[in-house]
Amino acid sequence: MSKVILNIEGMTCSACAVGLEKYLKKQKGIVDASVNLVLAQANIVYEDNLTLADLEEFIREAGFESAGLFNLQEKKKKNNSFLQLLIFGILALVILYISMGHMLHLPEIPFLNTKKYPLNYAFSLLLLVIPFLVFAYDIFKSGLKNALHRTPNMDTLVSLGVATSFIYSLVNLILIIKGQVSLVHNLYFESCAIIIYFIKLGRIIDNNSKEKTKEALKELVQITPESALLKTKDGPKEVTIDEIKKNDILICKPGMKIAVDGKVVEGTTHIDEAFITGEAKPSKKEINSKVVAGSINIDGYIEYEALKIGRESTISEIVKLVVQATNTKAPVQRLADKISSYFVPTIIILALLTFACYLIMGFSLNESLISFVNVLVVACPCSLGLATPLAVVISIGGAAKKGILIKNSATLEHTNKIDTVIFDKTGSLTYGNLQIENIITKVDKLEVMQKIASLEAYSTHPIATAFKKYASENKLSLSKVTDFLNIAGIGLKGVIDGKEIYVGNNKLFSKLKIKEDTYFKAQEQELGNAANTLVYLIEDKKILALVGISDIERAEAKKTVQLLKKQHKEVIMLTGDNENTALIMAKKLGIEQVKANVLPQEKTAFIKELLKNKKNVMMVGDGINDAPSLVTATIGVSFNSGTDIATDSADIILTNDNLYNIVNLFNISKKTFRIIKQNLFWAFFYNILMIPIAMGVFKFLSLSMNPAIAGMAMTISSLTVVFNSLRLKR
Repeated sequence: MSKVILNIEGMTCSACAVGLEKYLKKQKGIVDASVNLVLAQANIVYEDNLTLADLEEFIREAGFESAGLFNLQEKKKKNNSFLQLLIFGILALVILYISMGHMLHLPEIPFLNTKKYPLNYAFSLLLLVIPFLVFAYDIFKSGLKNALHRTPNMDTLVSLGVATSFIYSLVNLILIIKGQVSLVHNLYFESCAIIIYFIKLGRIIDNNSKEKTKEALKELVQITPESALLKTKDGPKEVTIDEIKKNDILICKPGMKIAVDGKVVEGTTHIDEAFITGEAKPSKKEINSKVVAGSINIDGYIEYEALKIGRESTISEIVKLVVQATNTKAPVQRLADKISSYFVPTIIILALLTFACYLIMGFSLNESLISFVNVLVVACPCSLGLATPLAVVISIGGAAKKGILIKNSATLEHTNKIDTVIFDKTGSLTYGNLQIENIITKVDKLEVMQKIASLEAYSTHPIATAFKKYASENKLSLSKVTDFLNIAGIGLKGVIDGKEIYVGNNKLFSKLKIKEDTYFKAQEQELGNAANTLVYLIEDKKILALVGISDIERAEAKKTVQLLKKQHKEVIMLTGDNENTALIMAKKLGIEQVKANVLPQEKTAFIKELLKNKKNVMMVGDGINDAPSLVTATIGVSFNSGTDIATDSADIILTNDNLYNIVNLFNISKKTFRIIKQNLFWAFFYNILMIPIAMGVFKFLSLSMNPAIAGMAMTISSLTVVFNSLRLKR
């Protein structure tokens, strides 16, 4: 199974995106496809027997073109759209002056007078409209192609409307030549020109606005430099990012950016990694320290080995996740897409019914055709199709800049419904930067710590880091461990020097069916009161030591909890730590509901029970033990510093490990869906109001329109949605 994101050319409205998506999903070998109108991309999951050429052929068959693999670093193509708009804007004013100037009592051009020179007048309009028809070649081409592929789109409607007006006017011109000069008032060449101009104007503004929605993604890419200094036998050599290979040695001087993810092999310095960690204080880097692409060297000279290049780098992974998220669809967008897929055929049927009804009711062919064209041109599936994806792309990109990676746009919608937030304690509400506080033992202290550290060396749990650090500081040599086993929610097991060793919490007593030693029982209460996490060492079913490990709450944890409560979220601490320690930490942070001493399966069961009671649950955790809970919850949130399995299981990753970003996430979700609701309201309101007017339903109130006004109204509808969505950038 493979996945690819392709740029698509030729999509102009939501009907295009929906039509292409449906067509791709029908093809043999394509597992799934999602088409994004805003980014003009197709995210395709396909079987390995298909090639890229096969996918591009499917896209051509659907009436569109593949512009190759998605690449945010590609240079923006220079276009002359502004110059075109200026030239055709002047031509539009000229054609309007000739056709309607006399209605406004403006001075007439003598040789174009409708009464004296009807042929001059008619031919001048014909000559002026021809450049507009050439200007709209792409609209006609798209409209015809999509009609032939049975996926009619907005271009199909516009093409039908313009073609009808032009052919009708051309027929009348021929009749004028034959002497029926009264038909000079039945020419609609200027309507063709104005419709095309407004469609083009709206499309250019629309495309520029879509480019703005990509800015957050492009800013992420631009974090990395375009070149680097490569260490060679002949001295430093400047190379582009693409020329760097794995294991190359690169040079970074003060003020320069790290080009790729790597490892320091020479020198020491301080590096600003705020863009990825959120930590304003520069971090010290020395030999064997890891460096991340895009971070800035503050004060030292270092040489580093390239480990992750190109698409493997941290920042590339972030961009990839964000782009994939914007190519997924929230439930509300799927509903809008479904409506859009029926929209164009419905409008064509309505236009034909309007034409037929007008003729049956005795209206002239002229009035009947104008109403037919009005319905085709005024209908706008674009505003409906753009209502959701524009807002989602802006929000997901903006969230990424804040350090919130949202893996799926549906997650953004679900976040708005969350009413319960569950936190794991260690590494989530606390920094997870654990320190050995107390060692209570009946035997040699260093011997005890050497055994525990040997076992913990195999673990990725935050607690393991405290023992690894202690072993390093005290220069303890680790023993060989065999038969290692991670006992989820309890601890670790292994064999050292032929003896069975267990390290973990007090659940080990019931598991091993041993009684708690009174010597350690007295100390346990004291360590618990000091908010220590307790770890026991058991050898051959005998308790040898009790270790108290301290941790401190995150600086932003209390404020985050308070603000979540203000947003009427139920906040719960769910931890495998001992109850006394959990209660003390919860009291500090203002969390009333605490469930401690729980195993991973008990965490999952607790969340399932909440979901069964119609709660929408967010789980925040970072350890391997939290992975099942992250998957079970409505939304799982993990930290960038968490284990791989936790971040893989999560729907949202906090890349800068800032807990306050959970509050930011709720705010972003709330504002995004407020904008989406407004967009959908205006899209539906516009069509509900304008289509009946175009059909002539309100003629008895003297409320009607002509094709030129219909084109302008359609453009305004799309721009309302676009500009409303761009408010999210603030």
